[in-house]
Amino acid sequence: MRRALAISTGAGLVAAAALALPLAQANAAAVGSATGFAAANGGTTGGGNGTTVRATTGTAIHTALCNRASASTPITIEVEGTINHGNTAKVSGDSCNTAAGVIELKEISNVTIIGVGSGAVFDQLGIHIRDSSNIIIQNVTVRNVKKSGSPTSNGGDAIGMESTVRNVWVDHVTLEASGGESEGFDGLFDMKNDVEYVTLSYSILRNSGRGGLIGSSESDTGSGNITFHHNKYENIDSRTPLLRGGVAHIYNNHYVSLNESGINSRAGAKAKVDNNYFQNSKDVLGTFYTDQAGYWQVSGNIFDNVTWSAPGTDNRPAGPNVTSNTTVSVPYSYGLDNASCVPSIVSLTAGANKGIKSSTGTCSTTSQPSTPPTSPSTPPTSPSTPPSSSPTPTSPSGTNLSIGAGSDGSSKASGTSYGNVRDGDVATYWSPSGTTGDISIKWDSATTISRVNVRLASGSGTVGSYQLLNGTTGAVLASGSGGGVISFPATSLTKVTYKINSASGTPRVGEFETYAR
Repeated sequence: MRRALAISTGAGLVAAAALALPLAQANAAAVGSATGFAAANGGTTGGGNGTTVRATTGTAIHTALCNRASASTPITIEVEGTINHGNTAKVSGDSCNTAAGVIELKEISNVTIIGVGSGAVFDQLGIHIRDSSNIIIQNVTVRNVKKSGSPTSNGGDAIGMESTVRNVWVDHVTLEASGGESEGFDGLFDMKNDVEYVTLSYSILRNSGRGGLIGSSESDTGSGNITFHHNKYENIDSRTPLLRGGVAHIYNNHYVSLNESGINSRAGAKAKVDNNYFQNSKDVLGTFYTDQAGYWQVSGNIFDNVTWSAPGTDNRPAGPNVTSNTTVSVPYSYGLDNASCVPSIVSLTAGANKGIKSSTGTCSTTSQPSTPPTSPSTPPTSPSTPPSSSPTPTSPSGTNLSIGAGSDGSSKASGTSYGNVRDGDVATYWSPSGTTGDISIKWDSATTISRVNVRLASGSGTVGSYQLLNGTTGAVLASGSGGGVISFPATSLTKVTYKINSASGTPRVGEFETYAR
């Protein structure tokens, strides 16, 4: 007889029956199929044709795992809403090994976690995979997971894997922090102590000191066979990834603002680096911070405004004349986009809540066979911290509330004006004094808006990363890349700010329109 589930809370143990999840349709699964190394070693199918359940709390995710007949019974868990420390308790059962304050996928197999509906945001709460296999994580945002300060989770890793992990596919996710180790954060995507056959695809990793690692020390070289493709790394100091031992295949990724170093192959590791676009970055490939060299095979990459440091005992940059120093083979077929179109392809496909689109391998995109379902009975839950999104092309309706309002900003280039973004003429524009800065619309009294339209003027540089902020509180309303229509939950405020964190060339904002709906 199976043991009854119990949930550990501040008040002790309570029966889990009240948290049983409603069943959704049977035979649901992740969208698309695993690629790269995750497709090898028997493949990665996650929950496959098992039962599908819906969860809106971390405790409900744990309950779903613990409610299975065994630790290997296939299950797909559709997640919607904000998952945080306040709603993530430890649940006990025969088919699980969970913990509070983290999504714990330990000693289990055949599980899919997929964001649906209005989106799934794991806020300051990491996902930990240990001694597990055949796991899929798709279409979720994990943000601001800390190892020091409060609250802490998962050793500061957004997604971390360790100790005999096999066949994991992480796809169309957004992983982000708000600083580096000194601010309490660690890695966004870490693997150590015997992790193999993993693919990270169509994802965004940004605003962190550390992108991720494969192997925790020069003696931890047993992990490998990892694929990274069609991901965007942005405003990362280092480790994109750091690779110790083993093999990694890294193709069709867009790297922007790697501040200290990028792909760090060391301790005998081999990296196959194909058709990536490196932009506005430093030391994007090589062996860094160690005298134990790694190796790389390169082809078809573009290096756009990349600087290189001088070689030394503990630094062996691959550039400025980047050539291969080994050969690497992979056991699967794959299509390669030309590196020149990688920024646009990745912008259209990477990250959570982007429709789970993929590349055709010929510099165009296609939607996957189906999209994550929305809840038929429960209204969408708006996350307290919004998932990243790209502007949608749908035009707003109603009155442009910027006309007649005020405006200000962080800086302005010569010949431009803050007032140009609210004069109804897209030919006149504001530009920051450099490639980054912010522009705001402000009102004398509280005004409710739910959409803005950032209309870039002719000749504008490409906005690589933005945040839309409540200009009074600093709260993030939305984030993404480019210009256009940006939608978010209706918010009453007196100031809204379009903050440009990175750009290729100087942006020109012709109109910053605001709408109630």
